[in-house]
Amino acid sequence: MALRALNLTRNPQVLIVKTLATCATINDGTLIKAFCTSPILRKVIPKKKGKSSHDWLTRQLNDPYVKLAKFDQYRARSAYKLREIDDRHKFLCPGQVVVECGAAPGAWTQVAISRINSMPKDENRPQGMMIGVDLLPIQPLPGATLLSGADFTLPETQEQITNLLNGKKVDVVLSDMAPNATGTKSLDHDLIMALAYSALRFAIHNSGRNATFLCKVWEGHRDKKLLEDLEKFYNSVKIIKPPSSRSNSSEKFAFARGFK
Repeated sequence: MALRALNLTRNPQVLIVKTLATCATINDGTLIKAFCTSPILRKVIPKKKGKSSHDWLTRQLNDPYVKLAKFDQYRARSAYKLREIDDRHKFLCPGQVVVECGAAPGAWTQVAISRINSMPKDENRPQGMMIGVDLLPIQPLPGATLLSGADFTLPETQEQITNLLNGKKVDVVLSDMAPNATGTKSLDHDLIMALAYSALRFAIHNSGRNATFLCKVWEGHRDKKLLEDLEKFYNSVKIIKPPSSRSNSSEKFAFARGFK
């Protein structure tokens, strides 16, 4: 990536905003380190005001999953969450139909494509079908049909998905959707639960027998109710926190299999 010099004497804050935005969208430890250790950047960002940004960048640099994602050519460290869950529970199989809600930047999609064989590498195994949707842009991935810039919660988006399915039932619904956090834990929990139930309603109407549902949630007072509702439609329900989820995060995953 080519970097353009900016005129710091006019507006040094421009450098901060553009630099941090770049850091936030790239899982390249080397590039992040180059920005973070720049004498210009250290001089421009006040230590107190920029502490949270520096903490985030330091965490990224020291995170083994960020480095591993770069090595494995995954778009984000989140790929390992799905890998770890599937390695343990083995619910992604060649030939399946998978719908992923909140697919950007595409790390879960990459894992699913490989495991359901939607970009056939083995002609002796059945070919799967992968559909991903997100409000944010998603760069194309061979083996997946991606609805970029689409709001999954809208009926018209879900109608697009069902049209793509063309009568097929879904074997796995994945949801890594999350709202923009407000910082108020109870409100953030309610917001992500609204997304979880949107994914669940879609799953109920489009899943085939014995299908699986995996959905990200943030810990809160409605966890128990979600599990109770899942038990009405699935034979086995549990909460999972994979090793690659950060220990200080409230993130966990509702996992349900055996759609009735």
